[in-house]
Amino acid sequence: MADYNINAVTRRAVFTGSAGLGPYAFTFEIIDSGDLAVYFNATLLTLTTDYTVAINANGTGDVTIVTGTNVPSTPTASDQIVIVGARDIERTTDFVTAGDLLASSLNEQLDSLTIFDQQVSEEGRRAMRAPVFDPALVEDGGVVDMTLPTKASRAGKTLAFDSDGNPVVGEDIGNWRGDWAASVAYGVRDIVRDASNYNIYRCNTAHTSSGSTPISSNTDVAKWDLVIDAAYAATQATNAAASATAAATSATAAATSATAATTNGATQVTLAAAQVALATTQAGNAATSATTSSTQATNSAASATAAAASAASAAASADTFDDTYLGSKSSDPTVDNDGDPLNAGDLYFNTTSNALKYYTGSAWVAVVPGISDIVSDTTPQLGGNLDVNGNSIVSASNGDINITPNGTGNVLLGNYEFDVDQAVGASQDDYVLTYDNSTGHISLEAAGAGGAGYFQGENGVTGDTTNGKGDIFRVHEQQLDTNTTIAAGDNAGAFFSLTVATGVTLTVNGNLVIA
Repeated sequence: MADYNINAVTRRAVFTGSAGLGPYAFTFEIIDSGDLAVYFNATLLTLTTDYTVAINANGTGDVTIVTGTNVPSTPTASDQIVIVGARDIERTTDFVTAGDLLASSLNEQLDSLTIFDQQVSEEGRRAMRAPVFDPALVEDGGVVDMTLPTKASRAGKTLAFDSDGNPVVGEDIGNWRGDWAASVAYGVRDIVRDASNYNIYRCNTAHTSSGSTPISSNTDVAKWDLVIDAAYAATQATNAAASATAAATSATAAATSATAATTNGATQVTLAAAQVALATTQAGNAATSATTSSTQATNSAASATAAAASAASAAASADTFDDTYLGSKSSDPTVDNDGDPLNAGDLYFNTTSNALKYYTGSAWVAVVPGISDIVSDTTPQLGGNLDVNGNSIVSASNGDINITPNGTGNVLLGNYEFDVDQAVGASQDDYVLTYDNSTGHISLEAAGAGGAGYFQGENGVTGDTTNGKGDIFRVHEQQLDTNTTIAAGDNAGAFFSLTVATGVTLTVNGNLVIA
């Protein structure tokens, strides 16, 4: 049984891993090797598996690290070894009535109690606590209450202190994580900088990042809240500086004008004083001049005020334009440059598609340019007469030129009107074009019955195509059914007999031969 003093020491020792596997000595007394807790960095180690304990005769001892399980390799100076007293707070020995009360047993119980007290004291010193000179606790009639807020109210929040110094839930601030990067686990309230445009964002949904900057076009953009729009802030700062400079310049000019006016007034007063002896009227005039100069000074001050107002108005106008034309962006924005909702008519230039877009009130639509070639217009219409300017309308690749009116429409060529909506088929083989002088209308009509005749060759073909060499017979009808005149100077002939129908007149002013 151990028989040694339990000295007043802290039951905790912290080392770097520079000693490698150890041993790492501790100066507080223990009763059993299980009275320790050993940590490798933040990992609680297991006795025998991860470390061994050697106890000296006075109760102190040392720890030697064992690698292979929770300690993957020999510790280095960048690692940390912590040894802390951790005797189980329990009582396993009971003194019975009329039994032996041995000094060794009593010493062990008292030693355990002392060790328990030291362990609790060591843990208490690592806890948050109020100074001993603070006001009294609430239960003692004071105002200090170091009890934490409830779990539900403090979860995910920061710790702050009220006017009495008591812990309360703090304001919702963020954790600075530096420049945004891919494959990083971000938590709610983490704050990052977008290195591509220096915007500042705050995470609203825990996630592992992916893709690339800018965050505004990243697939995870909805998981971030824009805190600072760097480009907008820089523009506003520049505008404000320019406005301030302009206002200062205007104020300086106004002050100069006021000074000049005052100087002129003083000169007039001096002149009036010099002329007092000459005439009272001149003195009155000088006083009037002084009054006028004072008015000029007042007007100059008003000009300075107006200049400042103009600068403010210019800044407001720039902000209004900035809210309508949002500048260049790589994707469709969801809010304007002030973070306000979009309005119908807002514009921006999309650098990804190289297109100017406008907002309809519900969606971004590209502004479509006019056609650059008439070929691009699939449904062209003339807005006036087509002037060929001395040129021709020429088809390509031996193609036809089709002029097709709609429905019953006709084709007009100068004074002539062509009826082009007539059906054309095999039944119109012997039709002829007919001109109506009263209407200027040209149409396809059937040839008049009888009297036309035709030439026929020995092969039975009507009308030889070889200059008439194959035509042998002149074929015509035997009866004249319509009034006919042989004009003077014309020769006409008919074969065999010719019968003139009743009521039909044949007038011969030229020559007619019937053979």
